Amino acid sequence: MSTEVRVPQLPESVADATLVAWHKKVGDTVARDENLADLETDKVVLELPAPVAGVIKSLEMAAGVSVTSGQLIAVIAEQTSAGAPARPPGKSEAKKPADAKKAAASAAPEQAAAAPAPGKDDAAGKLSPAARRLVEENQLAPQNISGSGRDGRISKSDVAHHLESVPQVTPAVPVGARTDQRVPMSRLRARIAQRLVEAQSTAALLTTFNEADMQALMALRGRYKEAFEKRHGVRLGFMSFFAKACIEALRRFPVVNASVEGSDIVYHEYYDIGVAVSTDRGLIVPVLRDADRMDFAAIEKAVAGFADRARSGAITIEELTGGTFSITNGGVFGSLMSTPIVNAPQSAILGMHKIQERPVVVDGAIVVRPMMYLALTYDHRIVDGREAVQFLVAVKDLLEDPSRLLLQV
Repeated sequence: MSTEVRVPQLPESVADATLVAWHKKVGDTVARDENLADLETDKVVLELPAPVAGVIKSLEMAAGVSVTSGQLIAVIAEQTSAGAPARPPGKSEAKKPADAKKAAASAAPEQAAAAPAPGKDDAAGKLSPAARRLVEENQLAPQNISGSGRDGRISKSDVAHHLESVPQVTPAVPVGARTDQRVPMSRLRARIAQRLVEAQSTAALLTTFNEADMQALMALRGRYKEAFEKRHGVRLGFMSFFAKACIEALRRFPVVNASVEGSDIVYHEYYDIGVAVSTDRGLIVPVLRDADRMDFAAIEKAVAGFADRARSGAITIEELTGGTFSITNGGVFGSLMSTPIVNAPQSAILGMHKIQERPVVVDGAIVVRPMMYLALTYDHRIVDGREAVQFLVAVKDLLEDPSRLLLQV
């Protein structure tokens, strides 16, 4: 009996996917739920598990092609209870008992020679999609890598740590040689490029700047970060303060939380805040759903979870869909100032930057304070300069006096 393997139902917002790589070939034995292939969408890499145990009978699609929901991509010949493919022998295949015994004896050495090293398939089956790609690119043996995930699952960070511990041999390049390396864009990178160009060409983007004195916020964080971590099990960062400040400012200036649909302005009466996360595959923006209902600890836990799952390739499409406003933090990479691009169809994005001590004038005296430049890029089609500037000033005031966040004043 044969079982067809088809592309699973993709989310409504995803039209197709790219079959990045097969992990089995025709004739290979596969266990139920073992990963057959990686499917890359515009947002994430999905694993395609085998629906049954058996032998790969055919692969209908080559790696690198685009596939859609329900499309046939492989056929598996199911195994019987004895472990052999469920295929009744024909007349020409029928053998006498003596012939069958002789054939089995002659086939045994070949099967033993072709058997994989113990543990190799088990280790390969525990690789996340991102980890598998890194393993294949560096030609590593999965059984030599220690997995830190559940049931020994190997994440991308586990592979990265293994690479750091193994001396890397760089091939010799002739002195003065000029070399180029041409690689195709990943599906995610191509989609990012497309969306950014669309945002630039369809929206009237403008950026306004301000700066915030972070002294009060840093003092508050320093005073309570140990107690916060002890009670909630997560570090107290700056993102929760920025998210809360933006939500309060969005309440005051709802057009910044709106979007354009045709000739209409859609005012969103909820606050789904996108938080940009950088990965090796590119920038993704997971969304904090109903962030106004989350407390500081819930926001910090969600953001930390986004970062971990995004870098291991385990984040879901649902977590990347939607959003009414976004925050991006270039400061973690040392950026002092930038003009972020709006994540369409949203109408604005806030850019955080590096905290740097600078001389400023306070009450007529020159003092040194930890300052951060803030940037708000907005769609000038629906957001006027007055609203954008006032929004950014509101965020600045809330950050400089964090007690305002509790009192909502």
